[in-house]
Amino acid sequence: MRWPGILEYFGEYLPITDKTPQITLQEGNTPLIRSYHLAKRCGVGSLYFKFEGMNPTGSFKDRGMVVAVAKAKEAGQNIVMCASTGNTSASAAAYAKRAGMQCVVLVPEGKIALGKLSQALMHGARVLALEGNFDQALSIVREITSRYPVALVNSINPHRIEGQKTASFEIEEWLGDIPDYLALPVGNAGNITAYWKGFKELISRGKTRKLPKMLGFQAQGACPLVLGKPVENPQTVATAIRIGNPASWKGAIAARDESGGLIEAVSDEEILSAQRLLAEEEGIFVEPASAASLAGVLKKQREGFFRGHETVVCVLTGHGLKDPDIAIKQCNDRIERVKPSLEEIVALLNLEGEK
Repeated sequence: MRWPGILEYFGEYLPITDKTPQITLQEGNTPLIRSYHLAKRCGVGSLYFKFEGMNPTGSFKDRGMVVAVAKAKEAGQNIVMCASTGNTSASAAAYAKRAGMQCVVLVPEGKIALGKLSQALMHGARVLALEGNFDQALSIVREITSRYPVALVNSINPHRIEGQKTASFEIEEWLGDIPDYLALPVGNAGNITAYWKGFKELISRGKTRKLPKMLGFQAQGACPLVLGKPVENPQTVATAIRIGNPASWKGAIAARDESGGLIEAVSDEEILSAQRLLAEEEGIFVEPASAASLAGVLKKQREGFFRGHETVVCVLTGHGLKDPDIAIKQCNDRIERVKPSLEEIVALLNLEGEK
């Protein structure tokens, strides 16, 4: 079956018109992968992974970006601009190119994974490296786009939230139900805001009578929502959520409170451990920030939070190839150096004993 992309497939749920250009890179329709191995370790009945790393540019950002860029094109704008820790820049650059528009991205210098930066550059974006952090970059982008005919495509653009909410529709379609808990990483907080908006729309349209509890997890060194105040100099190995003052702060708190959920912090060690578990136990390779959802679920299991019968969906926001350097640093000591000798390799693998 041909997958048309979210503008066509979810058009009735989106703020599009007959004049909205139907651009697409076939974003959406990402797999909901059932856990074979980690559900028991997490202490739940069923565990699923919504793998958004299977989107065209390798992250969940594509869902909202296609809507934001299409609406900017419809409005007659020719330039899109964003601040980014990586994934937004890659997505904005790709969709701007698809729509025949220019893209400018402002990134914190030295604080962006090279896999993501390479995408933005290859898609022809103009990349400006700021001697500052993401929050400063976003402040400048907001000021520029408020003064000049340039479309802001960060998640404070409501069209981004509209596109991202479609992932919640897919979860309901794939499961045929709503999970008891939805766990996801929280950085700029647009995604938790969007998922909650989507689930509430399913209720209002009579598609379901149930809502999930939202479990948001921030990195310990960048957890303003947990602390209740901005973090001036956020630090974490999970670059995608290294944000000290989330643009969608109010939306995230509303999702937490209205759903009866929580927003907590996990350490970098817990994030990297969860990243390895996903790869080694389930065969799913994600960037560090994506693993915050599983890290959080494992942490809650250790605290006795679950009762053993729940259905939990962990959102995995980006592919592991977005940040291969972190993976290589964790696993480099596992590479075994050998000489070009058949006998040596056979002996090392103990293959003679397999005959």
